[in-house]
Amino acid sequence: MSGVHGPHDHDHHHHDRPVSEGLDLAVPDAALSPSELNRRSLLRSAGLLGAGVAAGSVLGGQGVALAGSTDGSDRREPAGGFRWLAGDHHIHTQYSPDAMYRVSDQVRHASQNGLDWMVITDHGSVAHAKFGVDKVNPDILAAREDYPRTLLFQGLEWNIPAAEHATVFVAPGPNEVAVLKQFENAYDGVVMGATAGTAANEALAISGLSYLSDAVRQGQVSDALMLANHPARRGLDSPHEFRGWRDSAPDIAIGMEGAPGHQALGIPAPNGAASGRGAYDFAPLPDSFPGFPIEYYRTFGGFDAFTATVGGLWDSMLAEGRPWWITANSDSHKVYADWAKNPVNNNANAPWDAAGDTFNNFGRYGDPVYAGGIAFNGDFWPGYYSRTHVGAARFDYGAVMAGMRAGRVWVDHGALIDGLDLRVRPLGSGQPGTTLGGTLKVRKGADVEVVITITLASRPNFAQFLPKLARVDLIAGDVLGPVQDRDSFTTPNTKVVKSFDVSAATGSVTLTYTFTDVAAPFYLRVRGTDGNRTAPGLLGAAVDPNGPPIDMVGNADPWADLWFYSNPIFVTAPGPLSPPRWKQ
Repeated sequence: MSGVHGPHDHDHHHHDRPVSEGLDLAVPDAALSPSELNRRSLLRSAGLLGAGVAAGSVLGGQGVALAGSTDGSDRREPAGGFRWLAGDHHIHTQYSPDAMYRVSDQVRHASQNGLDWMVITDHGSVAHAKFGVDKVNPDILAAREDYPRTLLFQGLEWNIPAAEHATVFVAPGPNEVAVLKQFENAYDGVVMGATAGTAANEALAISGLSYLSDAVRQGQVSDALMLANHPARRGLDSPHEFRGWRDSAPDIAIGMEGAPGHQALGIPAPNGAASGRGAYDFAPLPDSFPGFPIEYYRTFGGFDAFTATVGGLWDSMLAEGRPWWITANSDSHKVYADWAKNPVNNNANAPWDAAGDTFNNFGRYGDPVYAGGIAFNGDFWPGYYSRTHVGAARFDYGAVMAGMRAGRVWVDHGALIDGLDLRVRPLGSGQPGTTLGGTLKVRKGADVEVVITITLASRPNFAQFLPKLARVDLIAGDVLGPVQDRDSFTTPNTKVVKSFDVSAATGSVTLTYTFTDVAAPFYLRVRGTDGNRTAPGLLGAAVDPNGPPIDMVGNADPWADLWFYSNPIFVTAPGPLSPPRWKQ
């Protein structure tokens, strides 16, 4: 396997494909094949082709547990050996320059919305490093006292040198502020002026992860985690960077947001901002990875393209046998249909804190004030729409972090389902089975049974309708071992192997599937949908016949397009790393 490439070093065979005719605006619509015309039409609707988007910049190939009640009465009861605790690791407060709420506001709403754990992740910045990381801590300590049934972590949103953003958080303790402060001052891309895609900046990111590993190893904090946020949004997170982070700090860098926050931004006018769902309305930037297809700059059913593309970047990492997990969060800054705003000094027309200092001089805004009208902001309160469910051995901080690191995680939007239990076991064994994030070891030639148990939605969601699950997809792929090209973002043998129609089900449903004559390692995962919007996946209908469609800028109602995703389970069996893996 080759070493890590230089920064955005993209001289690789899979990046040299010619631009398709559908992306070449010099080719008239009438000259296109039906498939290319369809692709061009979708890209125009999504705002990815036409005015403001140069065809020459479009590189990329053709292939391109119970959720529980909101009062907490059942969500902490053990299910399948774990307490499935709902949470959100990407939340902003008045200590971020583009947000406004108090810590207590976010915690109160998260608790009311049924969350068990949450992470405060104000933006890394010069002001935050100098003031905010210290000043937010007393607010967090007070909220921990006021809301003992909500596990509240302190973290920050790291400007990854040479890349996008990430959640970084640590276990509570006497050194939580000191570790975060040192990390931000020494390794944040904005603070250090290290945002450009250079080899030196990529190395700085690796050094930051090493610092967190050392802080845990030396006992400064008991644990620390990093997850990449909105990874495909601007194309800044290269595949080799993902692999480098995971390789350098496997106990720290554990995954990414499978679904970004800002889900309300796509609500159409006049009742919404009519923008890009998830704030995915960008075009490629100079430091963007040039191999990504232009579609990656939009969400698909509210999910990041790295996750939503069957056989795409997430699957390419799983196909190496790399544990790399997904989450879903609010990224809550300013909430949809809110009546509040930041305090404003009328003379300077700039936000001021209560003492009369600007944000940059104090590191926080004053408390939000009445705005006199509704603002169609782009976010939801934590737990209102997006939830990350973690299988924890106990209700405590360490168990949540351990569950996340182990990959015992599933995510959903709009309370689509109440619970998910995914198990894999030797057929006829009677064993409980291996669950999310785990690895089942079987003898060569064994038959493997997949058991999917889903507790369907039993109460209206916060949009006041009862979600209805229509279909569940079982996705599986070969574990092929490490790739030679660390900028690979597809894998050849992953596909939807079975779809289950559950539209007539009530209460709960159990689905089974058997992989026979297992000859070598593979992995599997599941997703589900309300069935309102589907389309063939980016790698074609043979891979994903009914995946999430691309979200159109200005017309992507999040409540009308609900999905859940699980993290994978791996299956290993002695045998060569060559097909076939199993018989269907």
